[in-house]
Amino acid sequence: MNGPQTVQRPKFIRALRRYLINGLLIWVPVLVTVLVVRFILQLMDQTLLVLPSSLRPDTLLGLHVPGFGAILGLLIVMLTGLLVTNFIGRALVAVGEEVLERIPFVRALYSGVKSFSETVLSNSGNSFKKVLLVEYPRPGLWSIGFQTTDHLPEISSRLGAPQVCVFIPTTPNPTSGFIVFVPHSQCIELDMHVDAAMKFIVTLGVVGPSANAAGGHAVSPGSQG
Repeated sequence: MNGPQTVQRPKFIRALRRYLINGLLIWVPVLVTVLVVRFILQLMDQTLLVLPSSLRPDTLLGLHVPGFGAILGLLIVMLTGLLVTNFIGRALVAVGEEVLERIPFVRALYSGVKSFSETVLSNSGNSFKKVLLVEYPRPGLWSIGFQTTDHLPEISSRLGAPQVCVFIPTTPNPTSGFIVFVPHSQCIELDMHVDAAMKFIVTLGVVGPSANAAGGHAVSPGSQG
């Protein structure tokens, strides 16, 4: 009697473990997504504080409806974009930036964030348009990075070869990372989309890129632009 029970028990445990893992694979992404969206909505709801208390949705409706802050925040952003498209708006922004430029610590922080935002949000240039494979942190080990620019005349001149500035994000938080300068000829451009590369990094490599890419190819110096 003990023999069959001993055999059946590990199978039963393995089945329970498989069911548990399958369930977690479904619920963990759902719960994390819900928590992130909830956090963003709660953060955006803070924009309602700019309204008089008598005009806030909680007062008008008598109950709290999440999401009104996100709508108000989106309207504020759009109105700001509309404002800076005319002469008066650009003049006000220029005055504000001139004031910020006079504050030592704020000057460096603001200019860095502004440059990063212009690089990521604008459609100009080829920043974050290419996914590269670079040999880092030592020969034989490879890392996924994003080309930010290949227009580096002084650095390329001093290093004696065309260089590419590559942003290598950390995992699982791709908002942090570091930049390295890699010779153009030593970069391998992948046929991977930026979204797929980001997903690959965030999931610690668990969710790999699709196999529709035929393979990467080295970035030749002549492809600079």
